[in-house]
Amino acid sequence: MGCPIAPACGTVGGVAYDVLFEPVPIGPVVTRNRFFQVPHCNGMGYRDPSAEAAMRGVKAEGGWAVVCTEETEIGPSSDLTPSIELRLWDDRDVPAVARIADRIHEHGALAGIELVHNGMHAANLTSRIPPMGPSALPVVGSNHPVQARAMTLADIALLREMHRAAVRRALSAGYDLIYVYAAHGYGMLEHFLSPQHNHRLDEYGGSLRNRARLLREVLADTRELCAGKAAVACRLGVGGGAEETALSAAETREVVHELRDLPDLWDFVVGPWSADSNTSRFGPEGEQEEAVRGLKSLTSKPVVGVGRFTSPDAMVRQIRSGVLDFIGAARPSIADPFLPWKIRDGRLDEIRECIGCNICVSGDHTQSPIRCTQNPSMGEEWRRGWHPERLRPRGSDATVLVVGAGPAGLEAAMSLGRRGYQVTLIERSRVLGGRVRREAALPGLAAWTRVADYREAVLGKLDTVELYYESELTADDVLEHGFSHVAVATGARWRADGVGRQHPCGLAIDPAAEVLTPDDVMAGARPRGRHVVVYDDDHYYIGAVLAELLAREGFAVELVTPAASVSEWTANTMELTKIRRRVIEAGIIVHTNRSVVSVAGVVRTACVFTGSERDHAADSVVLVTARTPIDDLSHQLLARQSAWTHLRSVRAIGDAFAPSTIAAAVWAGREYAETLDAVAEPFRREITELAP
Repeated sequence: MGCPIAPACGTVGGVAYDVLFEPVPIGPVVTRNRFFQVPHCNGMGYRDPSAEAAMRGVKAEGGWAVVCTEETEIGPSSDLTPSIELRLWDDRDVPAVARIADRIHEHGALAGIELVHNGMHAANLTSRIPPMGPSALPVVGSNHPVQARAMTLADIALLREMHRAAVRRALSAGYDLIYVYAAHGYGMLEHFLSPQHNHRLDEYGGSLRNRARLLREVLADTRELCAGKAAVACRLGVGGGAEETALSAAETREVVHELRDLPDLWDFVVGPWSADSNTSRFGPEGEQEEAVRGLKSLTSKPVVGVGRFTSPDAMVRQIRSGVLDFIGAARPSIADPFLPWKIRDGRLDEIRECIGCNICVSGDHTQSPIRCTQNPSMGEEWRRGWHPERLRPRGSDATVLVVGAGPAGLEAAMSLGRRGYQVTLIERSRVLGGRVRREAALPGLAAWTRVADYREAVLGKLDTVELYYESELTADDVLEHGFSHVAVATGARWRADGVGRQHPCGLAIDPAAEVLTPDDVMAGARPRGRHVVVYDDDHYYIGAVLAELLAREGFAVELVTPAASVSEWTANTMELTKIRRRVIEAGIIVHTNRSVVSVAGVVRTACVFTGSERDHAADSVVLVTARTPIDDLSHQLLARQSAWTHLRSVRAIGDAFAPSTIAAAVWAGREYAETLDAVAEPFRREITELAP
């Protein structure tokens, strides 16, 4: 975090940050401070409204002045299947949407809702209504073999009435702030603004003024319905011509100037979602400032913007320099729902800073409940009753040994200590963090060290946790010390035999060939020759990062993957194209849809479709395939259960149980701490009601 101690910040919890806690009027409503959780998707939506309500309510409890929903479809012709967003298609959707507003209001925050017709972005796979847009063009944002039809003037009139009906429903559900959405390339209003997508020759096409006509009309409609009851926000994409961005920078300024008095608040977003929510690997905190600076001067209305802000000093500068009126956040509010109150109370070292990994975004892209690397309670507030700041008291006087201080072990020890258990945490190395520390040293991943930093800071304040470095325990040692419970969080190691998705039984590898694993490279080992093949059968980030590292160091690198794209799974974290660009710029030769089949004097690969083989000259190969849990200690202890006297349970957790993401390891640590001395219960879920 940019502001860890008081001397660097001014007066913690005092005058230096007072500006962040000033009330600000937005039309007919007033916020309690300047912290604004902007709309963000969460993979729960219409399927899990109670879970979303609890999640949003916790943010309100944590001090956010405004808490918004995700985009909310206003009708069946705006059907975003397979994505799971909120819906206000008709009156039957109001109770679910109202539950979210109610939970937000319970903790004194204003509730905002983002209404949208997704236009050419909605393929309408569930409703099967032909998509529509300003012009007859293929749908955007996907490769569905569907084309939108050009809207008639009658269609436009019906669209306005559909939006008015959704506004009425949102007001009846109790919302204080109604969004009109024209950003990220996702909505009909932005498609009308866009010269790329609007080829019309009537009064809704051609000039910028004409292309902005529908946005003006919908804002006026919304303002008329909300008069005195709720504020109106306009979320507008700030141009630059990138990807799906609608407007140039000059056109953006013109639109804001022309419509400056219609909304009560402007929410400016930079480019498509992948730019607006850039990962820390590809952009720093506050990188949107250059694009947004100066827009506030075009309107008398308050302005909100984002920047993955975690430093309160950076937040204050945004306000005092006149860039923003509100500190907008999606991902930082996910990583730490209590960020506002921690700043207010001077508890800066207790902030769970967003690491910008976008694992939260993957929930929306995989249609699964939101998750967070830093905050394992995210998405579990209603499903499992977890809270980011509170854990129930301990259930017994049991003592707990946690072996391994990687992400799972740190979270388990911290959470158990917060519950009141006496915990002994054993780490074999001289530093805490395990794989987090190792991976944070790789190109672009420095922010990931925050996962260890936060937990190390909290552990330092807990008198319930004893920490021992450079220590290893045998099964005999554990049994002699009389612990009640043992959590084995010793991680996993990358395999050197090629076992993985493509080759479950491994590869034919000549014993004389040099084979390295990611563990070897992260430990400092380097290929013995200049030519290296990196074989990525993992498909997340590590293969491309290692290839980039070696290329930077002067190796001639070829990256081979059975997938159709480099780091294919990162499509879910919106990094796929950025990673491919970085790989190309590094001079790495890429072979997709090819699998390594043998390693000897050369690396032989085969086409995954035809089986045709090819040899690649390589001095070394780096295998990024599967991992093996390091779970020997847990197996040894379980095998000697007859010798247990004080010991009641032994569990491997995190990667030592099932290798996965860092987020999954942190979650596993929390789950272990939550369920110790408790009867494990299945998570709650909402069941679809049968129609009569």
